[in-house]
Amino acid sequence: MMRSFATVLRSPRSFLGLLVTAFILVTLPLAGTLLYSAWNADRLAGRSTSAVFNAAQAARASRSLVNRIGIMARLAEQMTVVPDDGLLGGYAKLHADFQRVAGELADLPLDAQQLSGLDRTMKQEQALYALVNQAPRAKLDAVAIRARVIALTDDANAVLTISYLVADREARRLQATAEIVQQRLIVLGTFSTALALAVALALTRIIARPIAQLEGAIHRLGSAEFSQPIRVRGPEDLRKLGDRLDWLRRRLMELEEQKSRFLRHLSHELKTPLTALREGVELLNDRVAGPLAHSQQQIVEIMRENSLSLQEMIEDLLDYQRALHAAATLDLRPVQLDALVRETAAAHRLAARANEQSIELDILPLLIEADAAKLRSILDNLLGNALKFTPPRGRVTVLLGAEGDDAVIDVLDTGPGVPYEERESIFEPYYSGRTKASGRMAGTGLGMAIVREFTEAHGGRVTAVTVGRGGHFRVTLPRRRAQAMAQQSA
Repeated sequence: MMRSFATVLRSPRSFLGLLVTAFILVTLPLAGTLLYSAWNADRLAGRSTSAVFNAAQAARASRSLVNRIGIMARLAEQMTVVPDDGLLGGYAKLHADFQRVAGELADLPLDAQQLSGLDRTMKQEQALYALVNQAPRAKLDAVAIRARVIALTDDANAVLTISYLVADREARRLQATAEIVQQRLIVLGTFSTALALAVALALTRIIARPIAQLEGAIHRLGSAEFSQPIRVRGPEDLRKLGDRLDWLRRRLMELEEQKSRFLRHLSHELKTPLTALREGVELLNDRVAGPLAHSQQQIVEIMRENSLSLQEMIEDLLDYQRALHAAATLDLRPVQLDALVRETAAAHRLAARANEQSIELDILPLLIEADAAKLRSILDNLLGNALKFTPPRGRVTVLLGAEGDDAVIDVLDTGPGVPYEERESIFEPYYSGRTKASGRMAGTGLGMAIVREFTEAHGGRVTAVTVGRGGHFRVTLPRRRAQAMAQQSA
């Protein structure tokens, strides 16, 4: 039976079968304790019944012997006065009954002292019977018979106490047995409970393992981690579910590869005619084909601005695809984060000045272990996004400080801000919120997605703070990325 349980646990056919088997294994120690308790209760009931029966038998036999001893004593004394054959016959009958009842009493479980007292009484009665039954009856020795009667009467009290002694001894034995059984049940109950808990803990790990594997597989699929095959160990139905998830993983990986290939091809195909379009617009703008009227110059400016925006969108598509692959590999080195913030802000000051915007810095010297190129991309996208949604004569503020073991970067602007219901969606790829950029075409919605990918690759997090007016994005990065990843895995 245990071998069949072990087989079911190693390769169960279904999760329900595994649960039923686990339930049986957990209840076996408790059921064994319950059966043992019932068996001992039945034994105690049988012993108590036997004890009551023996005590009742001893009491009945003792009283019967005492009554017969009294009658025999009177008959023996009468026979010393009136030697009558009728009295002798009655005495002989009493003698036979006495021997029978004494034999019944002797068959009871008596101890040595009780048996000795009963044997002495029987001998006294046998001696009296022999004395009364001797011939000739007319010469019975009244003195001798009187002495035997007195001795037999004295022994009658000892016979009477046998019933009380038997009842007391049976009660003590029953109490001792009950105490022993109680102690055994306490020990067995404690052991069986501990065993059941140990079995339950072991089976919990066995049952939880395939569930944890499925949960981890689903989490990896949700995080777009398709490289690791999905293998679930456990019941057959859960293994089949794991196989289906692995098929889904492979299918998603194929779709992801097709999407990346499509975007690469699309970007390449779009860049070729776009380059020709931009060159033509630049030639018109430089008046290579001749002077332009004012209305024509406005049209050329519109074409030029929109071609630049279209080129930025295509570059964003390419950058996001590269970011997805680059997030998995980090070149960790000590980076002076305050210097990197200044360099990135300096690169955006020209565009900000053209839109009458200002960039203010409030930063502290801070050294961090990170990938400098990816940090630059994070800062570049945050600043570019802030300037995009900041109106003319607006202000963008960059704060850099430390909180415990983390570096905190805050980028604030005086634009419309992020609506509360969009604070999570803003980081999704290709998401376009309700708020539109100031005086510019809508972007591809990839900049903030790249920020999140690179931030999480460093073990950090990025959030959209919706408290207060204007846009506010906060990036928290661990100063030592290895420590952060160890804490996350723990």
